[in-house]
Amino acid sequence: MIFAIEEINNSTELLPGIKLGYQIYDSCSSVPVAVHVAFQLSNGLDPVFYTGDNCSKSGMVMAVVGESGSSQSISISRITGPFNIPQVSHFATCACLSNKQQYPNFFRTVPSDQFQAEALAKLVKHFGWTWIGAVRSDSDYGNNGMASFLNAANKEGICVEYSESFYRTHPRSRIQRVADVIRRSTAMVVVAFTSPGDLRILLEELSLMPFPPRQWIGSEAWVTDPDMLRFSFCAGAIGFGIQKSVIPGLRDFLLDLSPSKVAASPVLTEFWEDAFSCRLEKSEKVFLMFTRG
Repeated sequence: MIFAIEEINNSTELLPGIKLGYQIYDSCSSVPVAVHVAFQLSNGLDPVFYTGDNCSKSGMVMAVVGESGSSQSISISRITGPFNIPQVSHFATCACLSNKQQYPNFFRTVPSDQFQAEALAKLVKHFGWTWIGAVRSDSDYGNNGMASFLNAANKEGICVEYSESFYRTHPRSRIQRVADVIRRSTAMVVVAFTSPGDLRILLEELSLMPFPPRQWIGSEAWVTDPDMLRFSFCAGAIGFGIQKSVIPGLRDFLLDLSPSKVAASPVLTEFWEDAFSCRLEKSEKVFLMFTRG
């Protein structure tokens, strides 16, 4: 985000004569936190966003970029919409957000889940799997996405043995019940329309007790997540992913960051430690890097 804004501010063609100020918040995938931030932005309590000498405007928010989650984006849009503050998301895919009567200020640079749901149904039909199970996150993303999939699957003549919902904060008994449904089912194919965080909880529960192999079909939120590779029974999972691209200049921007700037940001610290297989520690004014053995 910082890189993109600096690219715009340093360009003589994109917004000549205009400097963008910004504040970045981390919702921690929490709707209450996203709501709190939305109210703060709508109130315009921050007096200054850009501290340059040429800044003649107050800190009034002109636009919101985000959120990555559908539920968080819906909550933000409900608050900022009445103030006509445009919101642009890069990853909120719930088909419900395409309703311009409810979310007139919401825009996105990623396709609606309606397309993914129809594609997943055709994928299942292509392999001749007509008896399946379905699990979903108990969220706007999971519930709306699965509803679209089940509708498309029905049109393709696909029968669904079960459709279960769960969420990462649900009691373990709820997660265990969903896991038991999967273990006892006769459907050998499981379609999971979930977030990575939710599915990880379910897979950890499933790994506690052996069960017959299943073919997993995944939504884009988790099917390309490398962390899922640690669950061997998910090997061979298929689905649709969002096309990746190389952002010119981003690599150099990240590599040129000083250790002090990296240490000041938990996100950048996590990136550095993962990218360079090291551990960054801050002690007084000394920054230490330890290579993992």
